[in-house]
Amino acid sequence: MSDQQEHGSLIRTPKQLIIACVLALVVPVGLALLGAQFVTVGRKGVDSATEERTAAAILPVARVELNLAGGASKGPKTGEQIYQSVCSACHGSGAAGAPKVGDAGAWGPRIGKGLDGLVKSAAAGKGAMPPKGGAADLTDADLARAIAYMANKSGASFKEPAMPAAGAKGGDAKADGKAVYEKTCGACHASGAAGAPKFGDKAAWAPRVKGGMDALLGSALKGKNGMPPKGGNAALSDAEVKAAMEYMVNAAK
Repeated sequence: MSDQQEHGSLIRTPKQLIIACVLALVVPVGLALLGAQFVTVGRKGVDSATEERTAAAILPVARVELNLAGGASKGPKTGEQIYQSVCSACHGSGAAGAPKVGDAGAWGPRIGKGLDGLVKSAAAGKGAMPPKGGAADLTDADLARAIAYMANKSGASFKEPAMPAAGAKGGDAKADGKAVYEKTCGACHASGAAGAPKFGDKAAWAPRVKGGMDALLGSALKGKNGMPPKGGNAALSDAEVKAAMEYMVNAAK
């Protein structure tokens, strides 16, 4: 009888029974809550780490996108800056048949044409490359700086044209006129497209010059035939249009 009592139930009083019931309910619930907290904390840690890695990966791209969206600085740019913003999309990887920067073999035959020849090809466009790489606001001087930068990285020894001082005003009307011509007028007058008198063509310019500068300027400001007012660049001042006209007329004398 004593042996049966010793090996019987450990619960001998109503109080012990109550405690046992409470523990039976609380312990599993407590363990479940601890497990849930562990999973949640672990998951948060993974999410946090993932978010940090994702942010770090996206940051350089975001900076570039913001820069392209309007954060780019105004004013003259170096050949490297023009390459990075305009040319690197193709010349950085060799896409669309573009000679990759640093590939001396691909650039060799092109370097042989000289800087002026390369600028002329880039201004007109060649193969899959649109005129001026698709950046119509680039001047020939801008192109020359970018091309010299790329070619020199690929075995050439071109002298990169000097940059004009940022914010500097052109000295004389001829200098200003050249800049306006290269930025706006050259699109048609360099090749004679759409019936435009070709730059330097004395025969084409002679009857126009005969009518006088006032008549030429009036046509340029208002537009004539296939030419829109101010060559399609409404931001030009009348003085800039006049300077460009004088520059073209002087080249045809």
